Amino acid sequence: MKLFDLSLLINAFPIKKGKTALTAIQSQNEKAFATYIKLQKQTIVSYHLKHNPFYKTFAKSANPHNWETIPIMCKKDLQQPLKSRLSDGFTEKNSYINKTSGSSGTPFIFAKDKFCHALTWSVFMNRYHGHGISINSSKQARFYGIPLNKVGYYKERFKDFLGHRYRFSVFDLSDEEFKKNVLKFKSTKFDYINGYSSSIVQFAKFLKREQIVLKTICPSLKACIVTSEMLYEEDKMLLESQFNLPIINEYGAAELGLIAFENSNNEWIVNSEDLYVEILDENNQILPYGEVGRMVITSLYNKAHPFIRYEVGDIGALSKESTPKKPVLSTLIGRSNDIVILPSGKKAAGLTFYYITKTIIEDAAPVKEFIIEQLTLDTFKIYYVSDVALSEEKIKIIGEAVEAYLETGLQISFVRTLKLERSARGKLKQFMSHL
Repeated sequence: MKLFDLSLLINAFPIKKGKTALTAIQSQNEKAFATYIKLQKQTIVSYHLKHNPFYKTFAKSANPHNWETIPIMCKKDLQQPLKSRLSDGFTEKNSYINKTSGSSGTPFIFAKDKFCHALTWSVFMNRYHGHGISINSSKQARFYGIPLNKVGYYKERFKDFLGHRYRFSVFDLSDEEFKKNVLKFKSTKFDYINGYSSSIVQFAKFLKREQIVLKTICPSLKACIVTSEMLYEEDKMLLESQFNLPIINEYGAAELGLIAFENSNNEWIVNSEDLYVEILDENNQILPYGEVGRMVITSLYNKAHPFIRYEVGDIGALSKESTPKKPVLSTLIGRSNDIVILPSGKKAAGLTFYYITKTIIEDAAPVKEFIIEQLTLDTFKIYYVSDVALSEEKIKIIGEAVEAYLETGLQISFVRTLKLERSARGKLKQFMSHL
């Protein structure tokens, strides 16, 4: 029985209609697909200008036939009561309602119409199927957080049952807990792993210390899908080594669904079926393929709530080989609020700082995890979890490397701690600026 499909149908999400629509969209050739995207952009803008009072006010000068007149929508624009943002005929009772994760610092409640939500899940199922995974029947080892209040907790547990998955804790990353994980993998025929990058990486580090390759103790495993957090190339190599599985990057947002998913050729394919992704510069001009900029996304089917030229808060680039039907995400740097701003006025991605310190710190001592916070223009604090403190010599080396890659005169302090702070759902933000 397809329990997950059944759960969508019970909640009036037309999954069959969604799958049929997705097949029709994908069957178009490149030329027809470009026309489809153009028409669908016009259609969704026209719909909200006619049926959504909030969007009528927000996009007063918008012309559906002139894309440059469509304003950029930011998260702060949506931080107002949901009722004031719903389209005519849609309510909280006849729509899918959820809340963004808040990882950008600006959470809000949003809505999707039921067909749009069904189409979202159809895209997920389609991409997973490409790796031999069925959301309905494949057994998932899930490394996710879980609400700690009773209602939220049991709701997630019921969804786990319907989704054929077992949830591992991301709040306890101790060796004792990881030993229990190993026993569960030995006794369960899991088909794939899915979850937060940082937690899965910590499990892989434990396996390396214990000289365990996961595939040898759980031969049924086919793949590992990492999501919600950046996966660094070095960590991907660690996962491939200790899991002996294909490692698949998934990139999405609660309010939009799947944005990009890695295929079997290691291409990060953007979801062009029900989303339209643009890369913009600081002046809101569309950048050519290959150039890095702000990611702005349009949900082509959400009639309940407008997400039109919506800035997700991430920075990335589409490859030069991209086409309208097959856009490929070549770069995903991370959140735009994860930018390092230095006293000289120089800017750098937070990942730059992270990469500089990562190799030195992890080579210097058995550091399990670390995060970096920028407190002021010239002041940074590094929190790290380790059995032993970093030596003065290593701290000096890190300081010299930071100066070489960024600039001189930066103040860096180190704090050794037993545990790093994660979000309520177990996510780890590895670089954060307080500017």
